[in-house]
Formats: sequence, structure tokens, C-alpha cells
Amino acid sequence: MNATARAQPPWRFEADGGTLVLLEPSHDLPLVSIVVSLRCGSASDPADKVGLARIAMRMLRRGCEGLSSEQIDFRIDALGAELAVDVSASTVALHAQVIARNLGPFVDLLARLLGSPVFADDELQRLKRETVAEIIESRDSDRVVAQKALQRTLFEGHPDSRNAAGTIPTVQAITRQDVLDFYRSRVVRGNIVVGLAGDLSPEAAPAVVNRLLGGIPPGGAVMEDIADPSMPPGRRLLIVDKPERTQTQILIATLGTSVHDDDHIPLVVANAVFGGTFTSRLMREIRSKRGWAYGASSRAAIDRRRQAWVLWTFPAASDAAPCLKLAVDLAERWTCKGVTPRETKFIQNFFVRSHAFDIDTATKRLHQALDTELLAFPANYFTDWVSNVRAVTATSATEAVRKRISTDDLLAVVVGTASQVLDPLRSAMDRLGEVTVVPFDVE
Repeated sequence: MNATARAQPPWRFEADGGTLVLLEPSHDLPLVSIVVSLRCGSASDPADKVGLARIAMRMLRRGCEGLSSEQIDFRIDALGAELAVDVSASTVALHAQVIARNLGPFVDLLARLLGSPVFADDELQRLKRETVAEIIESRDSDRVVAQKALQRTLFEGHPDSRNAAGTIPTVQAITRQDVLDFYRSRVVRGNIVVGLAGDLSPEAAPAVVNRLLGGIPPGGAVMEDIADPSMPPGRRLLIVDKPERTQTQILIATLGTSVHDDDHIPLVVANAVFGGTFTSRLMREIRSKRGWAYGASSRAAIDRRRQAWVLWTFPAASDAAPCLKLAVDLAERWTCKGVTPRETKFIQNFFVRSHAFDIDTATKRLHQALDTELLAFPANYFTDWVSNVRAVTATSATEAVRKRISTDDLLAVVVGTASQVLDPLRSAMDRLGEVTVVPFDVE
């Protein structure tokens, strides 16, 4: 597949009950990927039971009519298959892959998991304990601690501020009835999108889908009426206090982009200039010139709703304050002066030449199609990616940065030992407003 290849839309058809099916056939390998996605995600979880969507979908593998959790695991392994659950604010999905010769029996197994789960209370209690243990274990990762702190603080009060895994109190509050209610209202035909990729023909796909959905009842799509998030004005500093840290994690964020913005792709190009590649401005200034951190990057996240623009780096505690100051100064210079034609051309070439790696397998192309459908992206977001990137100019990229990225409204989250870094960090940020210190294990 050449560097300028254009991704084509997948096969589409509607199964009984309104289930949309997307198919990316490829006979390169004897493998079939199956994705069963819901049109809603953890943003729909009740505020006091965040983590419900993830728990409910993971329970599908914890027992069905005639099969225990252990028997299910054995059959998945025996069929040469994989099965995992992925949960985000906007979608919930089962991801599966199986060798093609075992597709029939594996689809029959998935149909039983989807159509006749038992939701045994002892399995639910075990899964809740495992989830709590995962939450506690995640505190060992400073980067995860920083990401969670940023998520709950940047858009505080909005559903997108919640972590899909939940918190210890919200997970412990989930009951079997909650799981049943989620399953009965969400796992219905009109709320499901099925994705298929790999060694499967368009002629055979409808029969596979009919077998897969055989036990799922009718029902309509669950529509989430959730507005874009907003953030408080001004500059804020949040120190996540973790004892005896010699290194820090720094995240700096503000409101970012939506795929529906006219200047979305120009902003993506401008962001890549600033912090999206190994040769970006951030990497050059923080890593190459000063050696403060092995890496530094920025990302304009995308989802169904407007997301954050986030800068990330991880200097030693002794370098945290000057590194934070430099990162903010670089962002200010970027928003003020924009990007040059030379930088823009370099990133355009990078995106165009690397595009083949985004679409070189049927599974990757399927996931692009699923994102388009489930996250309500413009229909041509991925298919016209190369031509839209080529159309960006240094002027349009600069204007996008100036319009979308506000360095007056920033949240800086730093994981470190507060007694060591608080005062230097407070002095490092000009025009700083609110400063908050929280323990690293805060929920």
C-alpha cells in the first residue's frame, strides 16, 4: 500500500433489529476480528456508580447459561481466540479475534455470552474486588496518577471528567440489579454496531452476524445528550503529593479541538509541529538542548465531544520548575507566532508518508470506520485525511492555534513530593491563580 493510499469505506449493511454491521474483508491472514460496540459509554454511568459500564461488560465473560467463568476461558483458549473489553466515555466494546477455521464455534460462544449471561453475584463480588485492586495498583504509576488527576480536575463536574474504571466507592456501590439494568437497556440490537475484519467474505458475513446476535433482544439506540465540556478560566496548578519522588510527571492542559471544527486538521498539523514528533519543538528544547526529560509531547485528543489539548513531560524533581516554565513559555510562543511554512511542509510530508501505516491492515481500517460511526465523526474524516492534510497552510495552521489554544486558561498537574516542588513550581508560572495540593491516593 503506497504512502498516498486512500482508505475506502467498508462494506455496510443492517442486520435484523437495526444493528449496523461494518465489514473489512481481507484474506491476507487466516484471522477474523470481531468488535461488538455499544453506541454509549461510561459517560452514561450514574454519578454514584461510575464504572458500571465496564463492570457490566466484563461480567459477560464471567458466566452464561451452561458455562462457568472457567469453562468460558478454557473454550476461548482452545479455539485460538482472544476476547477483551474496552470502555471509554463514549463507547463500550467487546474486541475479539479468532483463527478463521474456528470462526463458527467462536461466534456461537460469543452469542451465548451476549445472549444468556447469568451475572452470578459471587462473580460480581469477585470482579468488584479485582477492580478495586486494579485502582489501588494504578497508584504505583505516577503517569497514571497524573492522567487521572488531570481528567477529574480539568472538566470537573462533566461526565468526561470521570474515569471509566470508576473509583473505589462507586465500584463498591454497584449491585447485581445495576448490572442487569445496564444489560437490559444497553445490550439491545438497535444500540449495537458490529465490526468484522479479516478472512470473511461479504457473502458469508450476514449469516455470521445472525448467529452472533441470535439471543439479543430488540431495542433502540441509547442516545447520549451530553454537551461539550468547559473549563474554568485562568491558570491553575495542581500538585499531586507523592512521597519520596525524585522525578515528576507534568501535564499542562487547556480546551482543545473537535473534529467538527473547520480548523481541526490545521490544528492537528500545528500541534504535530509543536509536540507531535520526535523532532518537534518540545523534544528539541526539553530533551535535546537541556536534557531535562527523555521525552516531551503534546496531543490534541479527539472523541465524540470536544477534548483537551495536553502537553506532557517528566523531568527530575530538581528540574521541574524550570521545565514547567519553559513548557508554558514555548506554548505561549507557539500561540503567538504560530508555525512556519517549512515546519508545516515537514509535518505534511510526515503525515502523508506515514498514513499507509494507519490503514495497512483490515483491522485498522475497521477501527477507523467504527470511530466514524460511534463517535459521530464527519463521514470523510479518515477517507479524505491525506488530501485535507495537504490543503493545510502555515497560515491556516497558525490561525487555528491562535483560535483554539488559550495559554491564559491552563491547568498544570504535577505529580511529585509537594514539600520539594511546591514553592519552585508556584514561582515558575506567571499569572498563576489557584494552587491546590492533593494526596496521590485521592479518589
